[in-house]
Amino acid sequence: MLGCFAKDILPKELYEAFHRCLTKGIEHEVFNIQLSNPRNKIEYVRAQIKLRVKEQEVVGVIFTLSDITSITHTKKLLSNESERLRVMLNSIGDAVIATDNNAIINYMNPIAERLTGWHGEEAKGRHIEEVMKLVDATSNKTLVNPISVALKEQRIVAMALNSQLTGLDGRVYRVEDSAAPIRDVEGNIIGGIIVFHDVSESIAMAVKMSHLANHDLLTDLPNRVLLHDRVTHACKVASSMNKNVALMLIDIDHFKYLNDTLGHHQGDLIIKDVAKRLESLIDLNTTLARIGGDEFVILLPDVKSASVVDAIASDIINTMNEPFRIDSQEYTLSVSVGVSVNPADSTQAEEMMTHADAAMYRAKEQGRNRFCYYSDDLEYQFKQRQSVEKLLRNAIEQDKIEVFYQPKLELATRKIMGVEALVRLRDNDNKLISPLDFIPLAEETGLIHALGKSVLKQSCKAAKEWADKGHKIKVAVNIAAKQFTDGNFCNLVADTIEQAGLASELLELEVTESALMHDFDEIKVMLNKLADLGLTIAIDDFGTGYSSLSYLKLFPVDVLKIDQSFVRDMLNDTQSMDIVRTITSLAHTLNLQIVAEGIEEKQHLNSLIDLGCEFGQGYYFHKPMPKEEFDKLLG
Repeated sequence: MLGCFAKDILPKELYEAFHRCLTKGIEHEVFNIQLSNPRNKIEYVRAQIKLRVKEQEVVGVIFTLSDITSITHTKKLLSNESERLRVMLNSIGDAVIATDNNAIINYMNPIAERLTGWHGEEAKGRHIEEVMKLVDATSNKTLVNPISVALKEQRIVAMALNSQLTGLDGRVYRVEDSAAPIRDVEGNIIGGIIVFHDVSESIAMAVKMSHLANHDLLTDLPNRVLLHDRVTHACKVASSMNKNVALMLIDIDHFKYLNDTLGHHQGDLIIKDVAKRLESLIDLNTTLARIGGDEFVILLPDVKSASVVDAIASDIINTMNEPFRIDSQEYTLSVSVGVSVNPADSTQAEEMMTHADAAMYRAKEQGRNRFCYYSDDLEYQFKQRQSVEKLLRNAIEQDKIEVFYQPKLELATRKIMGVEALVRLRDNDNKLISPLDFIPLAEETGLIHALGKSVLKQSCKAAKEWADKGHKIKVAVNIAAKQFTDGNFCNLVADTIEQAGLASELLELEVTESALMHDFDEIKVMLNKLADLGLTIAIDDFGTGYSSLSYLKLFPVDVLKIDQSFVRDMLNDTQSMDIVRTITSLAHTLNLQIVAEGIEEKQHLNSLIDLGCEFGQGYYFHKPMPKEEFDKLLG
């Protein structure tokens, strides 16, 4: 280069800087230049120009060049990486705070700013504990920041459970995540970083879901799941502290009928009002739960004496008897209450529930609107009830329901004019179970509809067979009160008659007086529809219920059956004789057929004939018998 002009040697960018310094008299300058045409892979140069001045004249120049290409590229890479990291930290959904090794903040991303309420620049230089104030959400006790622990113990630290962050603006957040120390390439700790996020909504949702899982949607009372936990806990505490626990199962009497009549919306309103009344009777230590449609449970975890339980049970009965007002209408309810006491009659939660249920059913059997305690005898009855229900259900499903027939005779001639169909059920030993044990159970469980259908079908089929053989035997089938609540009952009867091919005049339906009292207009419509089919309607057990001349006049009744209790006592009790005489006279006046039940002695027969009773049935003539035996009787 010696002897050459700088213009010819230097790259254009360097020469222009060199020339500027000379012309402007800049004695010293350092600058970086990017070469447009790199030489020997030199792209970036650091130039230092220093003018040699003597007597205010430039006599020379010292021009020093350094290759900074690799340094510049490295800085660019670091800058790009830093920018990518900044964008990433500012974009993620979690809050990020970085500190030095003394837990002094040097970085916060926007999410951290929002949760803490601090602006990043204001937070820089402050200790993490000042900016990020954590407390236990339950106890409100101050918590140590995870960064402080991470720096001290030189490890990753998870945030304490149940952590709550209070921001500078007073907002409160539930937060969780972790902190970790930051190390340099040599493994030395140079700072810390904490990553956390807001879990307030998640925790609120979890709390809500837990509440929904353990509480009844309609009343917001504890449900069966939560009740079971509390009963179990109460039993354990009672066992260790020698206390008594009482469980009261409350069932609304006839609520299904009320619910079906008024509609489910009105029924729900009544359930809510019942819950409120029950809540007014208990204290804070007592649990009130709703475990079913119309079933509530009260748990008394510490019973001092039986009189306390008696008082509460009596209050429940009395409170429920007060009319409920829904949409300007008044409704009167009653409840049946079953009581189980631990450890007197049970030791476990499941056993208490079972025993209270059994006691409640005893209360219903005794007339409802009362409470009963559990006993060993009641447990036996409860198990028997379960066994009979299982037998009944299986018999219906397997078509093993039997029908016996008791002949009805014309008393004067002893000629068989008809039969009464009587349902029968056998146990596993092939012994007959009393109808008193399974018919009320069928009504309670709703099996009465399937049971009645089976009896009706068999009876119509039998009557058809007898008719085909020349015996015009009318078959009388008992209809339970609950069958009248089935809007499809008339169609069922019509279809059964048609499928059997039976002349409708050979079918008689026997209904009790109590069955006619539920809904006068509805029952009247149904009986008229049945009468239109051509069959006859009989009032069973007449005189034992709500005997009323009005329904004899307005309902299409054809037959009155005198209850066997009057017939049995008529020889020794003048009042019974007068009742039989009156019913017979009434039937003749209204042109109704009269049938006497329970004729067991010849004197019964003679007296009934003298009173003008034309037809009867009883053990004096024949007991109920299987169809095969009755077939032989017909010959």
